[in-house]
Amino acid sequence: MKFDFDLFTIGGGSGGVRASRVSAGYGAKVAIAEAGRFGGTCVNVGCIPKKLFSYAAHLREDFELAASFGWTVGEPRFDWATLLANKDKEIARLNGVYERVLSLAGVEILRGRASVVDSHTVELGGRRFSAKHILVATGSWPTVPDIPGRSHAITSNEAFHLQRLPRRVAVIGGGYIAVEFASIFHGLGVETTLAYRGKRLLRGFDQEIGERLGEEMAAKGVRIRFGAEPRRIDARKGGFEVEYGDGSRNETDLVMFATGRHANSANLGLEAAGVRLAADGAVIVDKYSNTSVDSIHAIGDLTNRVNLTPVATAEAMWLARTLFGGEPTAIDHDNIPTAVFANPNVATVGLSEERAREKFGAVDVYKASFRALKLTLGESKERTFMKLLVDRVTQKVVGAHMIGVDAGEVMQGIAIAVKLGATKAQFDATIGIHPTAAEEFVTLRERVSVG
Repeated sequence: MKFDFDLFTIGGGSGGVRASRVSAGYGAKVAIAEAGRFGGTCVNVGCIPKKLFSYAAHLREDFELAASFGWTVGEPRFDWATLLANKDKEIARLNGVYERVLSLAGVEILRGRASVVDSHTVELGGRRFSAKHILVATGSWPTVPDIPGRSHAITSNEAFHLQRLPRRVAVIGGGYIAVEFASIFHGLGVETTLAYRGKRLLRGFDQEIGERLGEEMAAKGVRIRFGAEPRRIDARKGGFEVEYGDGSRNETDLVMFATGRHANSANLGLEAAGVRLAADGAVIVDKYSNTSVDSIHAIGDLTNRVNLTPVATAEAMWLARTLFGGEPTAIDHDNIPTAVFANPNVATVGLSEERAREKFGAVDVYKASFRALKLTLGESKERTFMKLLVDRVTQKVVGAHMIGVDAGEVMQGIAIAVKLGATKAQFDATIGIHPTAAEEFVTLRERVSVG
C-alpha cells in the first residue's frame, strides 16, 4: 500500500519535533502538524521561560550577597515588563530554531490541528493524509480543580503572560511547578502563600528532600500552609478570597493553580480509531511506545509515564530508531535525573530513601549539610544538603539527592555514575574538585543510617 508519508506526527513539541527530525534523518518521508508555536509546553510555557523567570527571581539575593563581598550597589529596581519582553524575544527565537531544524531535515510542516481518522489516516483542515505510521505527541494541559470560582484563577500557562505582577499571590499545589512559581513570585517581591493539601512538598520525591525544601522556602519568607485544600474562590473588592476545607480564608490579588496536568488527548479521534486510553485520558502504550493500534504511536506527557522534556525527546529517538533505524529500542526509564528550580534548587537521580528501602531492604545512607562557601561572608542561613543512598549488598549508589545552588548542574554529572552502576567505593576513589559543593558527593564517609 502506498502512503503519503512514512510518518505523520501530530504535535510540534519537543518530542514530536525530535521524532520527526530523527525519522527524516533515517530516510523516512515525514510530516508534522502543529496548530500553535513549535516547541510545545517546554519552550513556550514551561521549562525555558520558567528557568528565565527563576534566574530573575534569584538575582534579588545576589544583590544582597554582593554587599558582603565589598560591593556597593544602589537600591535594585525590578521591571516586570522588561523581563516579559526579553523572555518573549528569546522564545520567538527558539520557535524559529525548531521550525528551521525541521525544514533542514526535509520534514513537511503543516499548520493546524490534526486528528486521527483511522489507523493510517489523519485529517487536517478538511484534507486527509495517509501515513504508514502516525505519532501522537500532543503533551499535557494544566488541571484545575472543579470548585466554585475556579475561573478566577490562572495556571502556569497564563503566569508567563501577566500584564503586571500582583502584590499578593496564592499558589495552590505542592509539586515542582508550585514550588518553582512560589519561589519566582517571592523572589520578584510578591507576598507569596503556598497552599498544599498534603503534609510536605514534592510528593514522590525523597521525603527528607520535600521537608527540607519546605523549611528553606519558609525561612526565605514564603508562607507555606499544609493541609490546605481550596473549597472555593470568591471575588472581593480589589482581589480574591480563597476559602479552604478547614474554613480558613486567604485574601490575595492572584490565585494560581499548580495542581497537576492531564494528557491532552481529547478531540483527537483516538478512541474512535481504536486507541485505548487510561481513565485519566493518557494514551496506553507498550515499551516501544506502540498503542493498541499497531500503526499509531504515542510519546511524552500524552502517555503519562515520566513527564519530563528530556524523557519525551529520548522516547522520540527510541521510537524513530525502532520504526526507521532497523534497531527496535525499548524505553529506558531507570535512573532519570531531574531538577526542581525552586529557591533553593533541588536535584535528584535514582531512588528516594523510601523507595530504596522497599526495593533493597538494607540501605546505607550518607548525608551532608553545610553553608555554601559563597554564603559564608553574609547573613544567609541557607544550607546545602546532599544525600547518597547505597544498596548494602552490592554497594551500588542507587540514589543521589541535593538541595542547593546549581543542584541540577551538579546532579547531571552524578547521574552518569548512577546510571553506570557506580559503587560507593568508586565514588570515594574519585578526587573532588576543591573548593566546590559538588566535591561533597565524593567525600561522604560516615553512614548516618544503616538498615
